[in-house]
Amino acid sequence: MQIPGVRTDRLGLLIDQFDRAVEMARVRLTGLGDEEYLWEPAPGGWSIRRRGEATTPRAFGPGEWVLDQGAPEIPANEYDEVARQAAAGMSVAKIAEDWSVSVERVEQILRHTGPPEPDEVPVPTIAWRLGHLHFCFAGQWEWTFGERRQDPKLLVDFTPSAASALERFWALMDRWRDSVAALTDAQLDTVGLSQYPYGSDADEPFISVLWGSNLEFIHHMAEIALLRDLWRSR
Repeated sequence: MQIPGVRTDRLGLLIDQFDRAVEMARVRLTGLGDEEYLWEPAPGGWSIRRRGEATTPRAFGPGEWVLDQGAPEIPANEYDEVARQAAAGMSVAKIAEDWSVSVERVEQILRHTGPPEPDEVPVPTIAWRLGHLHFCFAGQWEWTFGERRQDPKLLVDFTPSAASALERFWALMDRWRDSVAALTDAQLDTVGLSQYPYGSDADEPFISVLWGSNLEFIHHMAEIALLRDLWRSR
Protein backbone atom coordinates (compact mmCIF):
# COMPACT_ATOMS: atom_id res chain seq x y z
CA MET A 1 0.00 0.00 0.00
CA GLN A 2 1.37 3.41 -1.01
CA ILE A 3 1.07 6.12 1.64
CA PRO A 4 0.87 9.67 0.26
CA GLY A 5 4.03 11.66 0.96
CA VAL A 6 6.06 8.61 2.05
CA ARG A 7 8.81 7.38 -0.26
CA THR A 8 9.69 3.71 -0.22
CA ASP A 9 12.28 3.58 -2.99
CA ARG A 10 15.82 3.09 -1.69
CA LEU A 11 17.14 6.53 -2.70
CA GLY A 12 13.99 8.18 -1.40
CA LEU A 13 14.34 6.49 1.99
CA LEU A 14 17.93 7.64 2.38
CA ILE A 15 17.15 11.19 1.27
CA ASP A 16 14.16 11.39 3.61
CA GLN A 17 16.34 10.12 6.45
CA PHE A 18 18.98 12.73 5.64
CA ASP A 19 16.40 15.52 5.39
CA ARG A 20 14.93 14.61 8.77
CA ALA A 21 18.37 14.41 10.37
CA VAL A 22 19.32 17.82 8.95
CA GLU A 23 16.05 19.33 10.17
CA MET A 24 16.65 18.04 13.71
CA ALA A 25 20.29 19.16 13.66
CA ARG A 26 19.40 22.69 12.55
CA VAL A 27 17.03 23.01 15.50
CA ARG A 28 19.58 21.61 17.94
CA LEU A 29 22.30 23.98 16.70
CA THR A 30 20.19 27.13 16.90
CA GLY A 31 21.84 29.74 19.10
CA LEU A 32 25.30 28.14 19.12
CA GLY A 33 27.83 30.75 20.25
CA ASP A 34 31.58 30.88 19.82
CA GLU A 35 32.40 30.07 23.45
CA GLU A 36 30.24 26.95 23.46
CA TYR A 37 31.44 25.96 19.98
CA LEU A 38 35.06 25.90 21.22
CA TRP A 39 34.36 24.63 24.75
CA GLU A 40 36.61 21.74 25.78
CA PRO A 41 34.62 19.50 28.15
CA ALA A 42 37.72 17.52 29.18
CA PRO A 43 41.48 18.17 29.10
CA GLY A 44 43.43 16.82 26.16
CA GLY A 45 40.46 16.93 23.80
CA TRP A 46 40.47 17.63 20.08
CA SER A 47 39.31 20.91 18.58
CA ILE A 48 40.27 23.46 15.96
CA ARG A 49 43.36 25.51 16.84
CA ARG A 50 45.64 28.11 15.33
CA ARG A 51 48.26 26.39 13.25
CA GLY A 52 51.10 27.31 15.58
CA GLU A 53 49.16 26.04 18.61
CA ALA A 54 48.18 22.59 17.30
CA THR A 55 48.82 19.83 19.83
CA THR A 56 48.12 16.78 17.65
CA PRO A 57 50.71 15.37 15.22
CA ARG A 58 48.55 15.38 12.07
CA ALA A 59 46.38 18.48 12.46
CA PHE A 60 45.37 19.77 9.02
CA GLY A 61 43.67 22.60 7.14
CA PRO A 62 44.54 25.13 4.45
CA GLY A 63 44.42 28.27 6.59
CA GLU A 64 45.29 29.75 9.95
CA TRP A 65 43.04 27.32 11.86
CA VAL A 66 43.55 23.55 11.70
CA LEU A 67 41.56 20.50 12.76
CA ASP A 68 43.16 18.20 15.33
CA GLN A 69 44.09 14.71 14.18
CA GLY A 70 46.09 12.26 16.27
CA ALA A 71 48.49 9.48 15.46
CA PRO A 72 47.11 6.77 13.15
CA GLU A 73 45.05 4.13 14.95
CA ILE A 74 41.85 2.20 14.45
CA PRO A 75 39.36 2.75 17.30
CA ALA A 76 38.03 -0.38 18.98
CA ASN A 77 34.49 0.42 17.83
CA GLU A 78 35.71 0.10 14.21
CA TYR A 79 37.22 -3.39 14.54
CA ASP A 80 34.04 -4.96 13.17
CA GLU A 81 34.27 -2.67 10.15
CA VAL A 82 37.84 -3.85 9.53
CA ALA A 83 36.65 -7.47 9.70
CA ARG A 84 33.80 -6.64 7.31
CA GLN A 85 36.22 -5.09 4.82
CA ALA A 86 38.45 -8.17 4.95
CA ALA A 87 35.48 -10.53 4.55
CA ALA A 88 34.34 -8.55 1.51
CA GLY A 89 37.68 -9.26 -0.15
CA MET A 90 39.65 -6.09 0.58
CA SER A 91 43.33 -6.85 0.97
CA VAL A 92 45.10 -6.24 4.27
CA ALA A 93 47.38 -3.76 2.49
CA LYS A 94 44.39 -1.78 1.19
CA ILE A 95 42.72 -1.78 4.62
CA ALA A 96 45.95 -0.52 6.18
CA GLU A 97 46.16 2.23 3.57
CA ASP A 98 42.55 3.29 4.15
CA TRP A 99 43.05 3.55 7.91
CA SER A 100 46.61 4.98 7.67
CA VAL A 101 48.04 2.25 9.87
CA SER A 102 50.57 -0.53 9.34
CA VAL A 103 49.76 -3.88 7.75
CA GLU A 104 50.91 -5.50 10.99
CA ARG A 105 48.32 -3.50 12.96
CA VAL A 106 45.50 -4.66 10.69
CA GLU A 107 46.68 -8.26 10.98
CA GLN A 108 46.68 -7.90 14.79
CA ILE A 109 43.10 -6.69 14.75
CA LEU A 110 41.97 -9.47 12.42
CA ARG A 111 43.60 -12.01 14.75
CA HIS A 112 42.00 -10.25 17.75
CA THR A 113 45.42 -9.87 19.33
CA GLY A 114 45.77 -6.11 19.14
CA PRO A 115 46.68 -4.10 22.24
CA PRO A 116 43.75 -2.73 24.23
CA GLU A 117 42.62 0.80 23.56
CA PRO A 118 43.98 3.46 25.95
CA ASP A 119 41.76 4.39 28.87
CA GLU A 120 41.78 8.06 27.95
CA VAL A 121 40.04 8.82 24.66
CA PRO A 122 40.10 12.43 23.41
CA VAL A 123 36.77 14.22 23.84
CA PRO A 124 36.26 16.44 20.77
CA THR A 125 34.65 19.86 20.92
CA ILE A 126 31.59 20.88 18.91
CA ALA A 127 33.99 22.77 16.64
CA TRP A 128 35.92 19.55 15.96
CA ARG A 129 32.86 17.42 15.25
CA LEU A 130 31.37 20.03 12.93
CA GLY A 131 34.72 20.55 11.21
CA HIS A 132 35.16 16.78 10.81
CA LEU A 133 31.74 16.46 9.17
CA HIS A 134 32.43 19.47 6.96
CA PHE A 135 35.71 18.12 5.64
CA CYS A 136 34.29 14.62 5.09
CA PHE A 137 31.23 15.80 3.13
CA ALA A 138 33.25 18.40 1.20
CA GLY A 139 35.71 15.70 0.22
CA GLN A 140 33.02 13.21 -0.75
CA TRP A 141 31.27 15.82 -2.89
CA GLU A 142 34.54 16.77 -4.62
CA TRP A 143 35.45 13.14 -5.30
CA THR A 144 31.95 12.09 -6.43
CA PHE A 145 30.40 15.09 -8.18
CA GLY A 146 33.35 17.47 -8.53
CA GLU A 147 36.70 17.41 -10.32
CA ARG A 148 38.15 14.62 -8.16
CA ARG A 149 41.49 16.32 -7.74
CA GLN A 150 41.57 18.42 -4.53
CA ASP A 151 42.79 16.93 -1.25
CA PRO A 152 39.77 16.82 1.12
CA LYS A 153 42.00 18.07 3.93
CA LEU A 154 42.53 21.33 2.05
CA LEU A 155 38.90 22.02 1.12
CA VAL A 156 37.62 23.56 4.36
CA ASP A 157 38.95 26.79 5.85
CA PHE A 158 38.22 26.07 9.52
CA THR A 159 37.05 29.02 11.58
CA PRO A 160 36.62 29.89 15.29
CA SER A 161 33.31 31.57 14.43
CA ALA A 162 30.35 29.30 15.08
CA ALA A 163 28.06 31.39 12.86
CA SER A 164 30.47 31.30 9.91
CA ALA A 165 31.12 27.58 10.32
CA LEU A 166 27.41 26.77 10.35
CA GLU A 167 26.61 29.02 7.39
CA ARG A 168 29.25 27.29 5.26
CA PHE A 169 28.31 23.83 6.52
CA TRP A 170 24.59 24.13 5.77
CA ALA A 171 25.39 25.45 2.28
CA LEU A 172 27.47 22.33 1.68
CA MET A 173 24.69 20.09 3.00
CA ASP A 174 22.25 21.68 0.53
CA ARG A 175 24.68 21.10 -2.35
CA TRP A 176 25.29 17.50 -1.26
CA ARG A 177 21.57 16.79 -1.00
CA ASP A 178 20.79 18.29 -4.43
CA SER A 179 23.55 16.27 -6.09
CA VAL A 180 22.51 13.02 -4.42
CA ALA A 181 18.84 13.53 -5.31
CA ALA A 182 19.72 13.66 -9.02
CA LEU A 183 21.40 10.22 -9.08
CA THR A 184 20.03 7.39 -11.20
CA ASP A 185 19.58 3.79 -10.09
CA ALA A 186 22.54 2.83 -12.27
CA GLN A 187 24.74 5.40 -10.53
CA LEU A 188 23.63 4.18 -7.11
CA ASP A 189 24.83 0.69 -8.06
CA THR A 190 28.13 1.91 -9.53
CA VAL A 191 31.20 0.71 -7.64
CA GLY A 192 33.67 3.57 -7.42
CA LEU A 193 31.28 6.39 -8.31
CA SER A 194 32.91 8.04 -5.31
CA GLN A 195 36.71 8.08 -5.44
CA TYR A 196 37.05 9.72 -2.01
CA PRO A 197 40.66 8.94 -1.06
CA TYR A 198 40.24 8.40 2.70
CA GLY A 199 38.25 5.20 3.15
CA SER A 200 36.71 2.42 1.12
CA ASP A 201 34.37 4.48 -1.10
CA ALA A 202 36.16 3.50 -4.30
CA ASP A 203 35.49 -0.19 -3.59
CA GLU A 204 31.78 0.11 -2.81
CA PRO A 205 28.55 0.79 -4.75
CA PHE A 206 27.50 4.37 -4.10
CA ILE A 207 24.27 3.33 -2.36
CA SER A 208 26.47 1.85 0.38
CA VAL A 209 28.59 5.02 0.53
CA LEU A 210 25.43 7.10 0.84
CA TRP A 211 24.15 4.95 3.70
CA GLY A 212 27.48 5.43 5.46
CA SER A 213 27.46 9.20 5.00
CA ASN A 214 24.00 9.40 6.56
CA LEU A 215 25.24 7.38 9.53
CA GLU A 216 28.29 9.66 9.88
CA PHE A 217 26.06 12.75 9.94
CA ILE A 218 23.59 11.29 12.43
CA HIS A 219 26.09 10.00 14.96
CA HIS A 220 28.22 13.16 15.02
CA MET A 221 25.15 15.38 15.32
CA ALA A 222 23.91 13.25 18.22
CA GLU A 223 27.24 13.80 19.95
CA ILE A 224 27.04 17.54 19.28
CA ALA A 225 23.56 17.56 20.82
CA LEU A 226 24.94 15.85 23.93
CA LEU A 227 27.75 18.44 24.17
CA ARG A 228 25.15 21.20 24.03
CA ASP A 229 23.28 19.57 26.91
CA LEU A 230 26.51 19.30 28.92
CA TRP A 231 27.32 22.94 28.21
CA ARG A 232 23.99 24.06 29.62
CA SER A 233 24.38 21.97 32.78
CA ARG A 234 28.13 22.39 33.31
